[in-house]
Amino acid sequence: MKFSSVLLGVALSAGTALADVDPIVIKGSKFFYKTNGTEFFIRGVAYQQSYTGGSSTDNNNKYVDPLADPATCKRDIPYLQALRTNTIRTYAIDPKANHDECMQMLQDAGIYVISDLSSPAESINRDSPEWNVDLYNRYTSVIDALAKYPNVIGFFAGNEVSNNHTNTDASAFVKAAVRDMKKYIKAKNYRPMGVGYATNDDSEIRVNMANYFNCGPSEESIDFWGYNVYSWCGDSNYQKSGYEARTQEFSDYSVPVFFAEYGCNEVQPRKFTEVAALFGEQMSKVWSGGIVYMYFQEENDYGLVSVSGNTVSKLPDYDFLSKQIASATPTGVNSAAYTPTNTAAQACPTIGSNWQASEKLPPSPNPDLCECMVKSLKCGVKDNVSDKDIGKLFGIVCGYDGICDGISGNATSGKYGAYSMCQARDRVSFAINRYYEQQVAKGNGDSACDFDGAAELKSSSSTSGTCGTLLNEAGVEGTGTVTSSPTSPGGSGAASTGSSSSSSAAARPMAVPGSVQVGMWQFGAYIITAVIAGVGMIVL
Repeated sequence: MKFSSVLLGVALSAGTALADVDPIVIKGSKFFYKTNGTEFFIRGVAYQQSYTGGSSTDNNNKYVDPLADPATCKRDIPYLQALRTNTIRTYAIDPKANHDECMQMLQDAGIYVISDLSSPAESINRDSPEWNVDLYNRYTSVIDALAKYPNVIGFFAGNEVSNNHTNTDASAFVKAAVRDMKKYIKAKNYRPMGVGYATNDDSEIRVNMANYFNCGPSEESIDFWGYNVYSWCGDSNYQKSGYEARTQEFSDYSVPVFFAEYGCNEVQPRKFTEVAALFGEQMSKVWSGGIVYMYFQEENDYGLVSVSGNTVSKLPDYDFLSKQIASATPTGVNSAAYTPTNTAAQACPTIGSNWQASEKLPPSPNPDLCECMVKSLKCGVKDNVSDKDIGKLFGIVCGYDGICDGISGNATSGKYGAYSMCQARDRVSFAINRYYEQQVAKGNGDSACDFDGAAELKSSSSTSGTCGTLLNEAGVEGTGTVTSSPTSPGGSGAASTGSSSSSSAAARPMAVPGSVQVGMWQFGAYIITAVIAGVGMIVL
């Protein structure tokens, strides 16, 4: 489908769209065009250049938003169209940027978008997982930025966060994000958009992962399941690749499943012979297509094209994919004639050596509760204390028995403090205040609010009204259950900073720089070397 850039510019300047695409909706375990009811199969391409720079310690959040540069979109969309692409996956977008022109061009080309909600430094960290106010603001801001475009199918709340049996507890925090983003979309009265998860293909946890995110109440479970699969290499086949086994495993799954990434490059050039199987009769009854990794040629050597300025050069992989995708014409069903039979959710996995995530999820981030708690404190951290020193303070104050129960979280036991979702600075202030109040009760209050000059006495506010209700629900120790909702569903339109990141495990996905989450779960980097006046002094 060709489009006129001149006409597009006129339409956008007038504030009107051209012709809206037919939104994609979910019914049972399939995608459908909303208006005509035709089943929708994803012929996708991952579309984002790798994140730049960064390390595991510098909180680097550099990335190139692929939907914010109209010139780049105009350059690349014809190449995507030539591959019969109807969906792209983006891994990080800037919610403060303008996406109107790129999204309109994609819409005119009949291309839909599935976007990850995270960014390199703002996602759930598999090694010290949290679901907190900062991350909530980031995720909702992405939804706010993209919700107005009818060619947005939905969002991934995580990508390969739990990638082996040692970190499956992190999945509880991702599932909490799924729950809260689904709730947010409804609260904002946005049109239906799915929230899902993209998993790696680890043999020890693949079944438990799929079951966990599809078990329990529908309000808490995923709307679709993305599978990053790289098991078909070279001229493999349906059985040898494991595709047959995976298809059998998902034959009764109650939501749509598709390949969120595929395209093994162990044998080059990639001939993409798996396309015939994925869109063939056996697999298309279960799978809703897939997304090839990836459009841009990077160091990991998965590109379909190489780009230099305004010049795009097709690589051999592009031509092979083009030949295969030309025959990708699965026979679907019409939504009017489709009655789902696989409607039952999966059984939640049992806690054991290969699974550590409880059915009980972390609390929803509640900024009102956090704000009320901070206002109520008599002792707290000074405003000029750095994030690095906040981490040290956690190591000090949480060494005292029971002090940090209200700010900690254990996904295996399913026990979470009411304030475990607050920002790190607010959490450490709560713990410092708990210590201070205990010392006051013992008659040792004069020097208890110091922490080597990092803490100070505060002017606490009244805890009546709404704050009184929230704080009473949380309890004095912060171990209660808060049922009151925030005064607004949130969504600032701009993400906060200071959240943790989760890096993808394998070399072939985008290298996601991590950030060290300052929190009570990370004591290993610090050594308690002395105890002065009852307060530990920590040095690196």
